[in-house]
Amino acid sequence: MKTHHLILLSTALFICLFYDEFLGLNVGIFGLAIALLTLLTTPKNGRTKSYLALFVCAVISAGAYAWYGDLPSFFAVAISLFLLRLKSKYRNLNALFAFPLVLTNGATFIFRFFHFERWLPKSSGGNMTKTIALLLIPGVFVALFFGIYAMGSTHFLSLFSGYQWNLDIWKFLVIATIGFFLCFNFWNFAVERFIFKQNRLMDEDFDLKIIKPKPTWDFLDIESERLSGLITFGALNLLLLIFIITFNYEQFVEVPKTPKQLSGETHERVTAVILSIIMAIVVIMFYFKSTFNFDAKAGALKAFAYVWLGLNVVLVLSALLKNSEYVLNLGLTYKRLGVYAFLLLSQIGLSLTFYKILKKKTNAFLFNRMFWYF
Repeated sequence: MKTHHLILLSTALFICLFYDEFLGLNVGIFGLAIALLTLLTTPKNGRTKSYLALFVCAVISAGAYAWYGDLPSFFAVAISLFLLRLKSKYRNLNALFAFPLVLTNGATFIFRFFHFERWLPKSSGGNMTKTIALLLIPGVFVALFFGIYAMGSTHFLSLFSGYQWNLDIWKFLVIATIGFFLCFNFWNFAVERFIFKQNRLMDEDFDLKIIKPKPTWDFLDIESERLSGLITFGALNLLLLIFIITFNYEQFVEVPKTPKQLSGETHERVTAVILSIIMAIVVIMFYFKSTFNFDAKAGALKAFAYVWLGLNVVLVLSALLKNSEYVLNLGLTYKRLGVYAFLLLSQIGLSLTFYKILKKKTNAFLFNRMFWYF
């Protein structure tokens, strides 16, 4: 099936599902149909494990939106479908470029649409070419100018409005335009050359030929920066240890609060835990971005970093226990379920950071893996 077939078929399905209809189940059906079309049009050698995992995510997300009809499910459908399409077309392109691609393709849609030779079949006058030339393009312009003239003249509009139409022309045009815009950008998205050039910056392993221990700044020598890291991690370990003690005392020793106070304090503390872990990972990314991964004298610095990661794991477990106690006493809600999700992501982030230091991976390794886990 050619690109133009997929665009027109998907647009027709979009109109059928969303014209004068509610979202909910229809978004789920549309997402499932697009996922299946993508799977069927992807060569077998392109159906890698990550590709199939994305297909499963797309199907589950479509079902989730059909059931819940909420914003998180909608974003899950959109993200998983676009990543699925990205991997079907450019499987070696880093997935982190998906978001800039959405922006650039949306902004350049009108220009790419008029490059017919890039998405319509090359022909010397076949049926498709004649249909586009004789029906589609004139139809688009007639519809646009009809709307302009109808707004400018009541009598002009009355010539066409004295009939019983079951079709709302304006609503149909809006739905058709939105559907074509989305389907065109999905099936015919473009990747600019500069993005391919930046793809190598997201490699997960260092180029061992060019790695040479050197300080981050010119005004610091390597020994001074190493000592700075030791002092930083030493002070942070002490600070975190005190925080863990006070954190657990407030949670498990102090006199129980009212449910409202308990709810507010639990969410505040969990927020503090998540921010603490994010900052912990950022600090480690700063010190282990290149040099100290291969510095033979950085053993003590790595040990301090491992201790700090271990203390952050204890912090996650403390927050997990408190949230579990909260659920047992007051029941499970979406927010409390969300706390579990973020704590799980935090734990994964800490584990990946440990692996990054142990196996001497780049910072891009963390970005890549956390993006997929998220």
